[in-house]
Amino acid sequence: MKALTYTEPGRFELIEKPKPEILDPKDAVVRVTLSSICSSDLHILHGAVPLAEVGITVGHELVGVVEAVGSDVSKVKPGDRVAVNVETFCGECFYCKRGYVNNCTSGGWMLGCRLDGGQAEYVRVPYADNGLTPMPDNVSDEQALFVGDILATGYWAAKISEIFEEDTVLIIGAGPTGLCTLECVQLYHPQHIVVCEADKNRRHFVRQHYPNVNVVEPTECLDALCTEDLTTREPFMADNWVLLSKSEMALGHRDEALAAVDYALALDPLSERARLMKAICLIPAPDSREERVDIKSPGVPTGPEPKYPRA
Repeated sequence: MKALTYTEPGRFELIEKPKPEILDPKDAVVRVTLSSICSSDLHILHGAVPLAEVGITVGHELVGVVEAVGSDVSKVKPGDRVAVNVETFCGECFYCKRGYVNNCTSGGWMLGCRLDGGQAEYVRVPYADNGLTPMPDNVSDEQALFVGDILATGYWAAKISEIFEEDTVLIIGAGPTGLCTLECVQLYHPQHIVVCEADKNRRHFVRQHYPNVNVVEPTECLDALCTEDLTTREPFMADNWVLLSKSEMALGHRDEALAAVDYALALDPLSERARLMKAICLIPAPDSREERVDIKSPGVPTGPEPKYPRA
C-alpha cells in the first residue's frame, strides 16, 4: 500500500509498505477514505517530536471503512464507516477511568507518531472499541473528518472551562482548532466571546461568519477582556490560571498544575474553582509503573516503560 512516511528530518515520502494486519484481539484494520494534515505532522517533519522515529507513517486525523477486526472487538464490524480517534486508550487504567485518555498508560498519541498512522491506504487501530466511532449514514466523510481530533479538542477545551452564561471566554487563535473551539464554546451561551488572532485574514473570516464575537489583535486582547462588567482583573485572571492548571494536569504535569493553581489562589484567595482544582492536584496518583502494559499484549506488565510495536 502507499503510505506517507517520515524518511529523514525535513522529508516525507510516499512509499510502499505492507498492508497492516490484526496483531491483537482488540485491533481493527481500517481502509482510509479521507485524511487530513495536522500541525503535529509538521512538527514531526521538522524533528520536533522525538518519539516519532524515522520510518513512521504520519497521520492521525482520518475516517474510513473497517476492513477487519480482532476477536475482542464488539462495537464495530467490517463494512462500518468510522471516524478514528487521535488518542489510543485502553479505557481501564487510572487516567482513562478519570477521562484523561491522553495520559493512558498504554496509549496516548500513538497513530502517526509511535504507530504507523492514517495518511496511508490502510491503518491498524489498537483498542478499536475505544478508538473508532461509527458514522451515521447521513454524515459524510468530510463532515466527520474533524471529529477524531480538532473538533474533539475544541469540545474538550469548552467542557473543562466550566463556562457559565455570565462568563467572558477568550479563544487564542482562529485557525482550524480555534474555530472548532469557538463552535463548541457557543453551545454554552457565554455573555462575551473574545477571539484573539494575529493574522488579519483570519480575523476577517471570524468577523464575517461570527458577527457576535469580539475579534481582536494580540495588543488589544487584555483591554477587550477587562470590560466594565468585570469589577477587577484579579478574579478573571485567577480563573485563567485555574484553566492552565487543568491543562497541565491533563498532560500529566502535576507539579506545573499545582504551581498554576497556587498562583490563581494568590490572585483570588476566595476562588472556589481554584480551591477545588488544588484539591484535585493533591490527590496522589498510583505508581504508573504498575499499570504500564504492552499494547500488543494488554494485561502483561512490561516494567517502567511501555513498549510500542510500530506495525
